[in-house]
This record gives sequence, structure tokens and C-alpha cells, in this order.
Amino acid sequence: MAHDHHQHSENNIKIAFFINLAFTIIEFVGGIWVNSVAIMSDAVHDLGDSLSLGTSWYLQRKSKQESDRNFTFGYARFSLLGALINSIVLIAGSVIVVYNAVSRLIHPEATDARGMMWFAILGIAVNGFAAWRLTHGKSLNERVLSWHLIEDVLGWVAVLVVSIILQFRDISYLDPVLSLLITLYILWGISRRLKQTLIIFLQGAPEGIDLVALEEQIRAVPHVQSLHHTHIWSLEGEQHVFSTHLKLEGISSFSEIIEVKRNVKSILGRYNLQQYTIETELDNEECRMD
Repeated sequence: MAHDHHQHSENNIKIAFFINLAFTIIEFVGGIWVNSVAIMSDAVHDLGDSLSLGTSWYLQRKSKQESDRNFTFGYARFSLLGALINSIVLIAGSVIVVYNAVSRLIHPEATDARGMMWFAILGIAVNGFAAWRLTHGKSLNERVLSWHLIEDVLGWVAVLVVSIILQFRDISYLDPVLSLLITLYILWGISRRLKQTLIIFLQGAPEGIDLVALEEQIRAVPHVQSLHHTHIWSLEGEQHVFSTHLKLEGISSFSEIIEVKRNVKSILGRYNLQQYTIETELDNEECRMD
């Protein structure tokens, strides 16, 4: 199942990469053809997206590599690195879009409205399909990348609306105003993803697991006196790791220790934990980490 999920994730990113790269080339040609600065600016932005998608594709493949002496947990966090890179690139691209939008407000330019309309329809179809593929993905990398493509879809919707209006009325400030609103919305969304990515990088506790409740369940196991040196973190947002030291009491045989471990592992099995380590210590045993 894990292999199928990673393969599906990699295929989604690969398809989005080739679609985005091909459309970026079309955008550059079309932007010159219809004399649209907005389309040319979006082409530059899409070129950055293509580079990000290509990087993510490589890192997603790298993340499937088995563990070795250099990376004993494996290469799963390389996928998380792709999410971080793409968040930063998207923020940088959004800043460029804001700058161009403000420039267009100050110095409006005439464009081929009908040509913009046809390119907008094509842009919505192409980027919409790629975004749909990634939106259904489960990895953090895919979710971050989907924001790239959702930004493009919303941007092309704005271009479509503006191109239709411009065919009937000459309102030059519509395009940059819509671009600013869309970009601010995207920045709000990607900031949440970036925060989530940074928390995982800093080995914060993963969402969806209540560590206090988990510790209470373990303390309720017979012979468990207390817990210490308890840690939980995530490799890349999906695979979580847990470790703890158990102080035991009333132990009279080795079989009772085995029973305690069996009960604790049964509790941990209810959670989405890829790996866990349990250290047991008797009540008369001293632990340096306590």
C-alpha cells in the first residue's frame, strides 16, 4: 500500500510537471502574440512553477530510497524538502505578481482582449486538470504543489473575466486589481502550509495525535508506574515516530515485562505510527534521561 501511494504521488507530480512546462512555452508565445504583459508575467511565474514541479518530482523519487548508513530513517524527508522549496518559490512568485500588478495600475497598457480570452480558457483547462490530479494526493508535497496550480487556475479565471469585460468596456485597472486579490488569497493559503512544513522540519508533534491522551492510556497499563523521555515527531507529515521510557513497578518475572510491552504496542497500534521504540526500566533502576 505504501509503495502504491508513493508511486501514485510521483505520477501526479510528473504529469503536472510536463503539463505545466508545455503550457509555459505556449504562454510565452501567446503573450507576445496578443501583446499581453499579464500573460507574459504569468508565463514567468509558470516557469518557476515548472522548476518547482521538476524539483519535487526528483525529491519524491528520492524519498522512496531505502535507508542506509547516511540516512538511517530512509529518505522520506526529501519529499518534505520539496514542499518547503515550493512554498518559498510560490511566495517569491507571488511577490513578483504583486509588483507587476501595481505597475499595471500605475501604467495601464492595452491588450488583445479576444486573444486573452482564448488563452484564459486554455489556461483554466490545462492548469485545472493538473491541480485536480494533485488535490487528490495525500502527501504534503502534493498539497503544496496543488496551491501552485490553484493559483494559476484562479489567475486564468481573472484573466477570462477581465478579457470579456474589456471587449465591451475599457476598464484598465480590473486586471491588476483581480491579480492582487488572488495573490493575497494564495499567500494566505500557502502561509498555512509553510507553517505546517516548518513544524515538521523542527520535529514538532504531528497533527491528529494527542500526546497527553496517549500517555494517559499507557500509564493505565498494569505495572506502568510512569513515563519519561517521551517523544513523537513526523518524518514527512505522514509517517510518525514515537519513543518512550517506561518505569515499571511490581514486576516479578520477565513474562510480565513482555506483557506490558504487548499491551503498550497494542495501544500504539491505534495510531498512525511508522516506528516506535519502548525502553523499560524497573522501579529500582535509575535512568540518566529521567
